[in-house]
Amino acid sequence: MRNPIFRAWVLLVLLSAASVLGALAVGAGVNEHLVGSLVLLLAWLKARVILSRYLQLWRAPVWKAGFNWVLGIFCLVLLGLYLAPAISS
Repeated sequence: MRNPIFRAWVLLVLLSAASVLGALAVGAGVNEHLVGSLVLLLAWLKARVILSRYLQLWRAPVWKAGFNWVLGIFCLVLLGLYLAPAISS
């Protein structure tokens, strides 16, 4: 299991399974905003794996860092937009 693409695929499957479990937790009474934030965090992690391994940005650390910053800021904006109605009410 030394193939980095296979390890990335396994990690993506695990992160997707965690998203599904989070969605199922909402039906069990867990706070929907907490789960929504968790799903966004998992999506951010999945995007980082895809950029790093599948697009091979691990070979270009400066580009990888730039994409990580932009992606992180974008996810924070999305999180703010997602939580804004809950905070304002």
